[in-house]
Amino acid sequence: MTLPRSLKWIAGVLLAPVVLAALFIAIFGWNWLRGPIERMTTERTGRVLAINGDLTVKFGWPLPHIRAAAVSFANPAWAREKHMLTADAVDVTLHLPQLLARNIVLPEVSLERPVVFLEQAADGRRNWLLDLEQKDESARVRIDRLSLDRGRLGYDDVAQKTSIRAELSTTGAGPAAAGVSFSAQGQYKGMPLKASGKGGPVLGLRDEDTAYPLQTEFTVGHTAVKAAGTITSLLKFSAVDMRLAVRGDSLAQLFPLLGIAFPETRAYATDGHLLHQANSWRYEEFSGRIGGSDIAGSLQVDTGGKRPAMKAELVSKVLDIADLGPLIGAKPGSVQAAKQAAPVPATAPTPVLARVLPDMPFKTDRWDSVDAEVTLKAKTFRHARELPLEDLVAHLSLRDSVLKLDPLDFGVAGGQLNAVISLDGRSDPIQAHARIKARKIQLAKLFPTSELGKSSIGQLNGDFDLKGQGSSVRRMLASSGGKVDLVVAGGKISKLMMEKAGLHLWEILELKMAGDRLVTLRCAVAGFDVKQGNMQANALIFDTEVTTIIGTGSIDLGDEKLDLTLNQKTKYTSPVALRSPIYVRGSFAKPAVSVDKGQVAVRAIGALALGLVNPLLALIPLIDAGPGKDSDCGELVRDARALPRANGKKPGP
Repeated sequence: MTLPRSLKWIAGVLLAPVVLAALFIAIFGWNWLRGPIERMTTERTGRVLAINGDLTVKFGWPLPHIRAAAVSFANPAWAREKHMLTADAVDVTLHLPQLLARNIVLPEVSLERPVVFLEQAADGRRNWLLDLEQKDESARVRIDRLSLDRGRLGYDDVAQKTSIRAELSTTGAGPAAAGVSFSAQGQYKGMPLKASGKGGPVLGLRDEDTAYPLQTEFTVGHTAVKAAGTITSLLKFSAVDMRLAVRGDSLAQLFPLLGIAFPETRAYATDGHLLHQANSWRYEEFSGRIGGSDIAGSLQVDTGGKRPAMKAELVSKVLDIADLGPLIGAKPGSVQAAKQAAPVPATAPTPVLARVLPDMPFKTDRWDSVDAEVTLKAKTFRHARELPLEDLVAHLSLRDSVLKLDPLDFGVAGGQLNAVISLDGRSDPIQAHARIKARKIQLAKLFPTSELGKSSIGQLNGDFDLKGQGSSVRRMLASSGGKVDLVVAGGKISKLMMEKAGLHLWEILELKMAGDRLVTLRCAVAGFDVKQGNMQANALIFDTEVTTIIGTGSIDLGDEKLDLTLNQKTKYTSPVALRSPIYVRGSFAKPAVSVDKGQVAVRAIGALALGLVNPLLALIPLIDAGPGKDSDCGELVRDARALPRANGKKPGP
């Protein structure tokens, strides 16, 4: 069939440009396009694109392949470096349908010996945005997969105090074995950074189907990380499956890296399995150490809400008591040190008051960075001889800047200590409320290193209900109000100790010679009303079958000072006794126990004067005639147990 002449003419007209274009390209090549491409880029971005080598195109639908040699692309005038990109060669595939929609999408990009500098200015301008002001997020080139053959990368962000320089090199031979190794150094958010590692040959920047293999070790500040595994989509981290080991000086130093508040701790090291899908990050089956404590468990962070939500289940076989400091606002490792007085520098012009109560401020400005539900269980404690703890169960909840420990339970000296503590970080200062219940605590185990612990039998019960405000535990207690009640109902105690408390010299001498024995401890009751950090004793009685000790005075939680007076009433006649009140004064760090030197001196002078008349008369001023009487322990205990119910309130938990 012969086509009409009109159709042949139309076909010739349509094909002529194609034939002429093909003939033109065959004769002159694609380099003629360099000028138009460079001019169009400069007009739209205000920055010079230079293609100083050959330009070749392999056409295909919908992804033509373009290669340009000796390419450079300038930075805007505000940037530190002259060029954003220079490369010996750039190979790209161009997504034509996206280009027709005015979007620049490059599914594949390969750079040979590139030098790339990315920079963000303090005012938010970014050199990788291609509009004239470098602020339009839509004015960027989208790259899905990137391969780099040797080169250098740099990134600067003035506002974040970040400046990183990296060197890249190609490893392996052949496509199957090829990969990229890298090293980097600089600073990240003001902290020194150093990194090295290796990965696969093609970086899946947005590839949601291919996991990119990566091995890396890096340090940021005092935090060191070692990771090996895969990451899917390097720009979005849509999936992560890596073995991750982290160590550092304190968990709190992770805040600049993760944006999540962790407590101050001693040096730590953990190793576990990191998994990420959608909004969930999981650090599974990790184990390691924090300070002197072993730690294991799992941690999950969900990022889909108003703020990250963290859940953790932690277990410790042996927990070092010194690592409990952050729970009570003490410096890491200072729980034991708090029992000792701080040394006074020899050059100090005035004495330095040693503090015992924790005074490290809580960093509430970070509490709104995360919601948390953390459970910690520990079976035994290391270095707990002076404070016999075991079987810790603690649940920490942090929501909307309100931190609660409910419960905070310890096994203590054969008994149990149960606490509920809340700290409201929404206000300044922090509003605090602590309710603590002590039950069946054995005196002998509670004071294992003291004389009381070695020669006493009895159970201590108590309730604490205190409210206060402040930035630290010491400041909260200094402003606190509430009640403190302690009761020991029945037991045994050293007679020698009680005779010493009564200043009965004759009985002390007898017991020293014949040996000590236990006497009945009928009851011990201590009740304090607390107002503005001052604990005023409303009941302070220690009653045994030989002596009753009645105390008065106060304890100042703000200044950490004691001011107690103990008066003894013996229940039988003692032939030689000094009969003086005992004063317990001084600081928490250095308490001082003394007697009334004036009363003792008067008795001594009286005994000396009468002794001059008749030696037997010298004993008269030293006789403690007694007799004291038994206290109504039943009533005292009932009153003490009723104290937490005052004002219609229920006892502490």
